[in-house]
Amino acid sequence: MSDSKIRNMEEFASVSGISRPTLSKYFNDPESVRASTRKKIESALETYDYRPNIYAMNQNRRLTKNIGIVVPYLADPFFAEIARIIENLVIEGGFRPILLSSHGGTRQEIENLDSLRSIRPAGVLLAPLGRRSDVSAIESFCAEVPTVLFDNSIGDLGEAFFGLNNPQSVGLMVEYLCSTGEAPVFFEMRTPTNPNAYKRRSAYLGTMEKLGQTPQLIQIEGETWDFEAIGYEGGLKAIRHRQLGTNTVLCSNDRLAIGFLAAAYECGLRVGRGPGTALRVAGHDDHPYARFTCPPLTTVTQDYAAIATRSVEAILDLIESGERRDSRDTVLFAGTLIERESA
Repeated sequence: MSDSKIRNMEEFASVSGISRPTLSKYFNDPESVRASTRKKIESALETYDYRPNIYAMNQNRRLTKNIGIVVPYLADPFFAEIARIIENLVIEGGFRPILLSSHGGTRQEIENLDSLRSIRPAGVLLAPLGRRSDVSAIESFCAEVPTVLFDNSIGDLGEAFFGLNNPQSVGLMVEYLCSTGEAPVFFEMRTPTNPNAYKRRSAYLGTMEKLGQTPQLIQIEGETWDFEAIGYEGGLKAIRHRQLGTNTVLCSNDRLAIGFLAAAYECGLRVGRGPGTALRVAGHDDHPYARFTCPPLTTVTQDYAAIATRSVEAILDLIESGERRDSRDTVLFAGTLIERESA
């Protein structure tokens, strides 16, 4: 038996090499996992000094087997993809996912939380709207229901938060663009729907200053989630009014970049690298369609799987321990540069 004491199921998952959701499923019902997996878990239990808190687990079985998943806008492919991964992990953990979209609206986000509260979920994974969220409503909900936030943080609400390191990821892209051509202008919505956009703006400004470059912002109008249309209309205006001041455009997100690419095409400007090109265009997030734009979009990818996995692991730990955390865990994942033909 190992001399090191395993304190919780997350540590046990790490040393045993068995996924956290699979362990959750086993401890809720050993017969629900394959015989080979069950044998591996039972062997690891003998090897390591770990015993789950059976009392807390039995208490928590009185709760429903539902885990709520709330996203701000399910029609956005980013949230559709991360929600898909989370749903599968929740099912793997032996729980039932209930997926709700706030459709970009404050009232709908509050109604989603009220609906979940009424069915007494075991826990909730929440990606809040951000600027449009009713902070007091979310604070009240988090006080009642074990909640883990992902993608967008609101203060210190929730037991944990998992998301992207926006300063790192935007800094990475700005440095790449400056090292391979003209310094970029930053193309964004004047009043973004998601607070992550403000972090990206600040990161752009800070990195440009660090590199000794003069920053330039092009801020376009629009407050809906119809980012492609906003990027298209704003792109047409910026190109036709000669607002760019450089041949390199960094868009705050890939959906704006997709709209900008359409605007450049309509204006007869070829986007890409090498002879005969007029513009370089880059985005952020690695939208599921980014590799299929024309030309394929250079961007920064988020680690969808890591954000989803750590979020689910955290909510399962909260459910099975039956204890709220003394302090909020915050984990930010680095972005990775994806070089394609647009820049």
